[in-house]
Amino acid sequence: MNANGQLDLADPGLLRSQCLIDGEWIDARSAETLAVCDPSNGATIARVTNASQIEAGVAIDAAEAAFATWHHADPSERSRILRAWGELVEEHREDLASLLVTEQGKPMNEARGEIDYARGFIDWFAEEARRIYGDVIPTAPGRRLFVEKHPIGVVAAITPWNFPAAMITRKVAAAIAAGCTVVLKPSELTPLTALALGELAVRAELPSGVLNIVTGMPEAIGAKLTSDPRVRKLTFTGSTKVGKLLAEQCAPTLKRLSLELGGNAPFLIFEDADIEPAIDAVMQSKFRNTGQTCVCANRIYVHDAIHDEFLKGLCAKVESLRIGSGFDERSTQGPLINKAAVEKASRLVEDALRNGASIAFQHDCSPLKNSGTWFPPTIVTGAHEEMAIAKEEIFGPVAVLYRFSDDATAIESANGSASGLASYVATRSPARMLTLASQLEFGMIGINTGQISDPIAPFGGIKESGYGREGSKYGIEEYLDLRTVAIAGLPLPTKLGDDQDCVSALVNHGTTRRG
Repeated sequence: MNANGQLDLADPGLLRSQCLIDGEWIDARSAETLAVCDPSNGATIARVTNASQIEAGVAIDAAEAAFATWHHADPSERSRILRAWGELVEEHREDLASLLVTEQGKPMNEARGEIDYARGFIDWFAEEARRIYGDVIPTAPGRRLFVEKHPIGVVAAITPWNFPAAMITRKVAAAIAAGCTVVLKPSELTPLTALALGELAVRAELPSGVLNIVTGMPEAIGAKLTSDPRVRKLTFTGSTKVGKLLAEQCAPTLKRLSLELGGNAPFLIFEDADIEPAIDAVMQSKFRNTGQTCVCANRIYVHDAIHDEFLKGLCAKVESLRIGSGFDERSTQGPLINKAAVEKASRLVEDALRNGASIAFQHDCSPLKNSGTWFPPTIVTGAHEEMAIAKEEIFGPVAVLYRFSDDATAIESANGSASGLASYVATRSPARMLTLASQLEFGMIGINTGQISDPIAPFGGIKESGYGREGSKYGIEEYLDLRTVAIAGLPLPTKLGDDQDCVSALVNHGTTRRG
């Protein structure tokens, strides 16, 4: 930020405000715009296009037209363009991080980490573009069964505000690598990062129409993306409530869906855990992005035998957190995204206190209370399963501790949530590790670590946390259709090598007898 409180980028061309459609930056026909605000002080930092169904439809037109050629592009060409995009993201790391801090609020070091994470998905899928393999299935003489993989078509991607860069590249890089084209709807709260990534994609010479970005309020744009039959797949990261609504809207056209929805992650701390590393893992999981991640430790179960010692150490670590502007390199906790987030965290803590819980530690945010959307890092003890804070995703810097005395009770409590995204365990017992890995009902399990996200690992949940996987070798499969090709009437081989000759003849349109 400059002395006037305005966003100051080394490359001002990254600060875009219009929609990216068919390679061009355009305004909405209505000329309406939306304010983008800095959550640390409430100031308006930019205004972006408030698109409607009209612009969403034009973006689908562009994506459909681009798909006709993009899905035939040589995989090595798709890989080259993705690598170029990733290199530009690295080159403009500081500017992208500044955009993240300004519109999302996270501390600068975390913002840089997210940009690195985002680039990791681009680099990974740049390589996966060259590894889309099919199969040959053994069958009877004179027949061949081939399984081919083809890009599904136009993809609609709807991304959240808490990771405005990584949630985009995790979806978009996979779709582009597969040969799909994309219409992206970023969160209206954090569109600037998305538009900057779009600008860098243009500079990387991604063909027009392959990536289209439509900014604005979700209702009108989402209605078009879910209802248009030309959109063959929708991928969404967000709340379970909205995910269910989108699935309902997509049902009439039977779109493929990938849904990464809400979490209510348990963290089980057993009596044999190494306490200091366990505390560090909880801090890593719970307070990253000021508690605003879908894989945050929402319910921390601590064995009676070590509860008090663990609590003492956790209080000391939370007390060491520093709250402030993300542009202060010393800050470790930023503001929440908006007033609604502050109100939700406050409501959940107040409900817990009314129902018998107590506050073991809470930071003093009073110096910041007159500006921005700040919430103090807080530790709540004495919680039980009937409290609202046990059932709802907190999405704020509130660590909630529950006691347990036996493994079976802890596992039952952990699995008692309708959500099944992430879970965590701290124990030194290899037997317990293997048992919990099989008994915990979650798509991702971290054992003696609070960090489970990696571009090379599949990310996603079960139960009401959705379905589909992102990242890893599995992520690109979400954007591919399988086709079975059965060929009969091939000449029977009479000697070694004849069979290969027959296949070569077929490929070269040689004549074969009919079957």
